[in-house]
Amino acid sequence: MLEALKVRDFRLLWTGRTVSLLGSWLLVIAIPAHVYALTGSLLATGLTLVAEYLPPLLLGPFAGVVADRWDRRRVMITADLFRAAAVALMLFATAGHSLWLVYAALVAESTGAVLFRPAAQAHIPAVVGTGGGLSSANSLNAAVDGTVRLVAPPLGAVILTFAGFQTLIWIDVASYLVSAAAIAATTRTTAQAVRKRVLADLAAGWKVLRDLPIALALLPLTAVFLAANASLSALLVPFGIRQLGGSEQIGLVVSALGIGFLLGAVVIRRLVDRVQPRLLLAASQLATAVAFLVLFSSTSLIVALPAGVAIGVFGSMTLVTPQTALQRAVPNDALGRISAVFLTAEALATLIGALAGPLLAQMVSLSAAVVVACMVTAGGALAGLAVMPRAAQAVQ
Repeated sequence: MLEALKVRDFRLLWTGRTVSLLGSWLLVIAIPAHVYALTGSLLATGLTLVAEYLPPLLLGPFAGVVADRWDRRRVMITADLFRAAAVALMLFATAGHSLWLVYAALVAESTGAVLFRPAAQAHIPAVVGTGGGLSSANSLNAAVDGTVRLVAPPLGAVILTFAGFQTLIWIDVASYLVSAAAIAATTRTTAQAVRKRVLADLAAGWKVLRDLPIALALLPLTAVFLAANASLSALLVPFGIRQLGGSEQIGLVVSALGIGFLLGAVVIRRLVDRVQPRLLLAASQLATAVAFLVLFSSTSLIVALPAGVAIGVFGSMTLVTPQTALQRAVPNDALGRISAVFLTAEALATLIGALAGPLLAQMVSLSAAVVVACMVTAGGALAGLAVMPRAAQAVQ
């Protein structure tokens, strides 16, 4: 699993990503809490989510063109510096009349992330190759995701309580600056020729997508899974309050999910180079559906916590498998555009799922919404077996 860390440039990229991710996740609870404290409005608090999802939906494909046509190293550095400046705007949001600064900062920060993510995803194979080093790199990133999800939100809440909102903002600003410095220390790359025909570049990216059966199959499969996952995640809090006893129990389940992500990173490193993507993805999605069903059927932490760990393990595998398959199948000069299309689909699917799950629960029942989402997840897994190519996946 540590193979990719032998590469100096990846160590720097991984360090920068880890620090900036930690800074961002410290604010997951803090920003909605700050907005609610300023306004007392659930609507104003909910708009923070909308502000974060707008840029991926509107700018995703264009960000892919940037990642493929400009020096990706410079794109990532610029995006980090831009995000640091954007987050700093929140320092001036100290009253209800300045709340617009929070939304503007969130939109700007998300725009920077839209530019950063496809560039980073396309740059990793260029640094570590497409063999075992790539699966090692993606597993390490998944391990970081699990650790940050486990540690950062409660840590952010503690810092917010004892040190205040502005301290958290300065930490996040510093995290982006550290990330930019780490990336700046990597090996300089030859800048790619800039093309001014943006629409032509977009069309070329779509052609690459259409000509790759595995990419064409993975796009709807990934979107369906993420929509179902988002609907179930949106129902977790009301379920925890009704069935498990309250917010403390929900926090324990979220921690169990983080532990599962860590374990999943170890498991996927061993499997992703040995098992065909279609089989690995289908098994992971089916197992995730079963684990969600067990979680939402539980009435105590004795059942809920192991189910949460299982969701984390198989959910992590479900995310890493298509990412690794894409990075190996897509030509590197088009990988930024293809990654951006997937990130845009991810944002749209997550937003739809987060709205659809609670709506169905409100109209019918929470249990009905859970069953539908789990059936959609399982159906997507079976569909993947039918539509994904039977390519061998053996990496020595």
